[in-house]
Amino acid sequence: MRAVGRALEILLAFTPQDFELTPSELLKRVDLSRPTLYRLLYTLEENGFLVSVGEPQRFRLGPSVARLAHVWTSSLDLSALAEPVLRRIWQTTNETVAMFLPQRELRLCVAELPSPQPLNFKRGVGYTERIVRGATGRAILAYMGSSEDELRAFAQGTNVNIKELQNELAQTRKRGYASSHSELISGAVSVAVPFFDRHGAVAGSLGVFGPEVRLDGTRLKHIAKLLQEEAKNLSAMLGYGSADAPAK
Repeated sequence: MRAVGRALEILLAFTPQDFELTPSELLKRVDLSRPTLYRLLYTLEENGFLVSVGEPQRFRLGPSVARLAHVWTSSLDLSALAEPVLRRIWQTTNETVAMFLPQRELRLCVAELPSPQPLNFKRGVGYTERIVRGATGRAILAYMGSSEDELRAFAQGTNVNIKELQNELAQTRKRGYASSHSELISGAVSVAVPFFDRHGAVAGSLGVFGPEVRLDGTRLKHIAKLLQEEAKNLSAMLGYGSADAPAK
C-alpha cells in the first residue's frame, strides 16, 4: 500500500505547466530517496503510466493515464455527480431545485428536486425552454460569449428585446446570478447561477424556484449566495479551477 501511495504521488506531481519532469525535479516534489524514485518510475513506465523522453531523461504521463481519463469521462453522469449539491440546496431552501444544461438555443432540465411545500413550482426532468428566457437560461447565456447575431437567432420567435437581454446578461455577470419574476409562470420567482467545466466554459446552471410570497428580495439574495457557493463545489468536481482553467 505504501508503494501505491508513493506511485500516486509521482503521478500527481505533473501539472499542465510541468508536463515533463526530470528525476531531480520529481525529487523536489515527492519525499522519496533516489533509488526508490527510479524503481517506481520504471514500474510506472512498464505499465504505460509514464513515458521517458529526451536526454537528459525526462518523464511525462503515458497512455494508461489517458485511457483512465477516457473511461472516467465516458462514465461521468453529471446529474448523479450533482445530486449531493442539489440536495444540500434543497434541504437548506425547502424550495424546488433544478439543474439545466445548454442545448444551443434551448436549456434542458436534467435533474430536479421539487419543493415539499404545498405551494411550489416545478417543471420536471426533460423540460426544455428557450435559453433567452428565464433565470436558468440567462445564467448560462451570460457566460457563453454569444455575439449579437447569435443572441438574435436564439431569441427568434420570442418577444425578447435584444438590447434589454444584453443589459440583463451584463448585470448577471456583474452580480454573479440571474433572477426572474413572473416571467414564465405568474407569481413564480427564480434565481440561478452558472457552473463551469475544467476548460472554464459554462457547463450549465443551478436554479431555485418558488412563489414570490416566500422569495422576497432579501431571501433571494441569500439563496443566490448559497447557489454560488454550491456552484463552485460542482465546478470543482468538473475540474474547474485546475491550473489549465481560465478564471472567471
